[in-house]
Amino acid sequence: MRQASTIQRRVAKQIMVGNVAVGGDAPIAVQSMTNTNTLDVDATVAQIRRLEAVGADIVRVSVPSMEAAEAFGKIRKAVNVPLVSDIHFDYKIALRVAELGVDCLRINPGNIGSPARVKAVVSACKDRNIPIRIGVNAGSLGKDLLRKYKEPNATAMVESAMRNIDMLDAEDFDQYKLSLKSSDIFMAVEAYRTIATQIEQPLHLGITEAGGLRSGTVKSAVGLGLLLMEGIGDTIRISLAADPVEEVKVGFDLLKSLRLRSKGINFVACPSCSRQNFDVISTVNELERRVEDITTPIDVAIIGCIVNGPGEAKEADIGLTGATPNNLIYRDGTPSQKVTNEHLIDDLEAMIRRRVADKLAAEAASVDPSTEPKTRV
Repeated sequence: MRQASTIQRRVAKQIMVGNVAVGGDAPIAVQSMTNTNTLDVDATVAQIRRLEAVGADIVRVSVPSMEAAEAFGKIRKAVNVPLVSDIHFDYKIALRVAELGVDCLRINPGNIGSPARVKAVVSACKDRNIPIRIGVNAGSLGKDLLRKYKEPNATAMVESAMRNIDMLDAEDFDQYKLSLKSSDIFMAVEAYRTIATQIEQPLHLGITEAGGLRSGTVKSAVGLGLLLMEGIGDTIRISLAADPVEEVKVGFDLLKSLRLRSKGINFVACPSCSRQNFDVISTVNELERRVEDITTPIDVAIIGCIVNGPGEAKEADIGLTGATPNNLIYRDGTPSQKVTNEHLIDDLEAMIRRRVADKLAAEAASVDPSTEPKTRV
């Protein structure tokens, strides 16, 4: 079996977003955001349920008006995943969604208004145990900071963050997490590295406006990967101009690649060449489609020939190596059965599902029913 992650995570103060622990020793949470019109309750609920289905730990919903706040209340009642409301400028919206059961407020105290308004929002959060996410973005820094620094940079972002933190500190409120997002990888990484040494609260990572599915995935993997490798980060969002479901999938794939989360199947597959004894690419694509519903962590290796196949197959829960005349499937590092190309995908799927069922049964037999998990996996 493959070794566990050796990354030493920054130890952050733990807060709760609904029933999901963020920071401390909790798993790094994967987050996304709806892109429907919040006023369209049915469409927003449907999208949130799709995000829940692929494992999103937290979902953010934009609430730009009081009408949207009322719609948010209906959405909150219809889904189970913790919801963060994204609010700017109007503190009354924040107060209303707090009444309607929001799990976290995404605000910048600096654009909510006067100290009295900030105090009102913080008081509502204290009364209902609602944390706050301070969201600093390079694209919306204050005019005075832009005059001071001439252009957005990491130092300006950190200064903006500390101003907002000071407002919460003045109200003796420490239940917050912080994000410092930029579309520029270097700026974002520098800002996160700096702030990580100055506060103890959890950090929400993201490369904002990263781009489309392919380019945004690459930029996010580079930027977030650097920070996660250094132990920085307690929640993540992959910001893509794409279906939000893809954000969640990419997020979990990123964490799996660093062995920081183990949700779902970790596929190890060769890019294929003329040595392959079966069509590796179509096999992997079809198998991924068929087993997308599986959230239990297992390693599956699919290698087209006998050069690297046996070595990779032995390290996986289930491994397939191409061979002549028949391909060979390994189970827990041991040769298990030979299969022909004709029934290859069916046989692999059946074996994967049996392996998952056995693992779930073993876990159920060893779990103390009185113990509640801190977060969904």
